[in-house]
Amino acid sequence: MISVAATLSACAPDTGIAVPDALYEECIYNGDRTDFSVWAPGAEAARLNLYESACSETPFRTLDMKESKDGLWKAKVKDDIKGSFYTFQIRRDGKWLDQTAGIAAKAVGVNGWRGAVIDWDETDPEGWAEDISPEIKPSDIIVYELQHRDFSIHANSGVQNKGKYLALTEQGTKNPDGLTTGIDHLKELGVTYVQLLPSTDFATIDETRLEDNQYNWGYEPLNYNAVEGSFSTDPYNPVTRIREFKQMVQALHDAGIRVILDVVYNHTTNASVTGFERTTPGYFYRMCEDGTFCNGSGCGNETASEREMFRKYMVESLEWWMKEYHIDGFRFDLMAIHDIETMNLISERLHAIDPDVVIYGEGWAAMAPAYPEEQIALKVNTHMLDKVGAFSDNIRDAIRGPLGCENAGFMDGVKGNKANIEFGIAGGVEHPQVSVEPWTNSPLQHVSYVSCHDDHCLRDRLETATKASEEDRLKMVKLAQTAVYTSQGIPFIFNGEELYRHKQGVKNSYNQPDSINAVDWAYKTQYKDLTDYYAALAAIRHAHPGFCLGDADLVREKLQFIEVADPCVVAFRINALEGIDSARSLTVLLNGSKKPVKVEIPQGDYVLLAQNGKADAEGLGAYSGAYISAPATSATIIAEY
Repeated sequence: MISVAATLSACAPDTGIAVPDALYEECIYNGDRTDFSVWAPGAEAARLNLYESACSETPFRTLDMKESKDGLWKAKVKDDIKGSFYTFQIRRDGKWLDQTAGIAAKAVGVNGWRGAVIDWDETDPEGWAEDISPEIKPSDIIVYELQHRDFSIHANSGVQNKGKYLALTEQGTKNPDGLTTGIDHLKELGVTYVQLLPSTDFATIDETRLEDNQYNWGYEPLNYNAVEGSFSTDPYNPVTRIREFKQMVQALHDAGIRVILDVVYNHTTNASVTGFERTTPGYFYRMCEDGTFCNGSGCGNETASEREMFRKYMVESLEWWMKEYHIDGFRFDLMAIHDIETMNLISERLHAIDPDVVIYGEGWAAMAPAYPEEQIALKVNTHMLDKVGAFSDNIRDAIRGPLGCENAGFMDGVKGNKANIEFGIAGGVEHPQVSVEPWTNSPLQHVSYVSCHDDHCLRDRLETATKASEEDRLKMVKLAQTAVYTSQGIPFIFNGEELYRHKQGVKNSYNQPDSINAVDWAYKTQYKDLTDYYAALAAIRHAHPGFCLGDADLVREKLQFIEVADPCVVAFRINALEGIDSARSLTVLLNGSKKPVKVEIPQGDYVLLAQNGKADAEGLGAYSGAYISAPATSATIIAEY
């Protein structure tokens, strides 16, 4: 947990700065007329520069802008300038600041330094107006995190548009052994949400040199409302990148999969080059008493979500992604940088658009944010958030070992993790049998996971922290994921985890080459048994909503932990499920110990759904008895009908 400094000058309220009623459109194209505006309160003058291309050295026209109310500067161009590019330039203290595409540019040219004048109707793929997000019940939410390049760049992916948005539109792709890859693999796996690593325009890849095979996760945002160009087939054409992104969303929706966007509003790339600092210096960031940028993000600057205009900016930017791109949810990077009031306003506004929108984030920051601890979206404050969840490092660390440690936690028989496993199984809510302090009001606020793009992937953690054989490590992976999939929270898995991918032991692979990050789809053949187990767990969860009751009171009423003396064994029953589930009860035994275990349960007739590394939603066979058993390092699931 981060100790948060609450006394910095950044906490002071805004004073004397007018804010528009709604976030303006910086560029509105209407055929023979285009309207431009930029928010620059306190500016002495502003001008608009028009360019023939994103790379033109000199503008073909420069117009003086006129100051309007609420700090807006405006200009009108009464010609058809579709296909042109633009920048704004602000004069302050007698000096012209560097050019910028503004803060709200929705279409940009190569590398994002200039905004683009486009006809938005031309960005819609065929059938876009009819695109509808699939209906997915809360009990069916399973999130799959992927990075565009990781997912499809490998020669074994069978994908034509490798590393591109369009990779997720291709059907029928296979690895060299004929096993499904790409979007067909996602359907086969049973995931219902794809979480995309940053896909808004970021600054760390030179889009004019894509042949150099650059790589970056994208956590250096430049234009929050525009699509990243390096994942498109033509980053020079702003219409192409937008249309291809929409085609990707459309294809995922057609496949029954919703789309979550990883958003990084907590900091920007180098603040001096952003539209924020080049239009309204010092406003959008928290500044320390010595005049430097505060650094809770660990990236040199942290944004000020509590300031009225940035709060408005975040809300309306997210609304834009939902309305224009049909995005279904958002994952907030370093969410604890943001204040609770802003996050709750975001939730209110986005749920008004789609009552099923999924919102969650990292309940921590990189360093101490410059805002009072009780007012920011820390994990421990999740109970103060309305329909906004957080990643659970409780269950993650308990299962696989904490970040930076040298052990593999519960899944490798390490003692001391039982309480946090039970906390995660209960979805982080208050429960009479759970000793860990609750931080959620609803189990749907608890994101259960054991690995993500950050830190070691699961295979690398096992190979670094254990001396076990590969056979035993694969047992640990299955045990870990059974805990995740039977948790009352939202299950979350990392791209390639189900294929037993590795990153050659690299923890922070944000800028490493494809040789480190690419998912080798040949692993699906080598580790097909593991992939099948993941798919079976998803099918079991889909078939049994008892594993996601969705309500804290129901969790307390239905979920009962079975007392077991062994500190590396967790057992629980979900009872009295009539009207909720096809089963009357569900019982799970998670055995992290190195020996077989047997636990007493009510005498009855059961169906085995999972045991000893095998799983099947239709059942592995019938069982009658008064106990449930599991071999060493394995899980058992039984259902009573």
